[in-house]
Amino acid sequence: MAQLNDIIHQPVRLRIMAILAAVSTERQVTFSFLKGTLGLTDGNLGAHLHKLEEAGFLTITKTFVRQKPQTYVEITEKGRQAFEEHRQALQELLGGA
Repeated sequence: MAQLNDIIHQPVRLRIMAILAAVSTERQVTFSFLKGTLGLTDGNLGAHLHKLEEAGFLTITKTFVRQKPQTYVEITEKGRQAFEEHRQALQELLGGA
């Protein structure tokens, strides 16, 4: 049986991981996209991203685009595997629904 992941299980982090897992491996998501999509404040999103980064589930890259700071977020292979196991555990709990 697949195991629920305590870090991913928190609702906001689950939504973050779902978005990142749905993005192709050639693309990165911006901090501002996540913020707007999830309706979070900078601080709230930053805290959740930090927790996921500490777990090795995503990487955060800060750069400049046209002299403006830009933050990109990308799921790691470890994160993709953890999310998939968490998703499978949820499906098993729900009876395969």
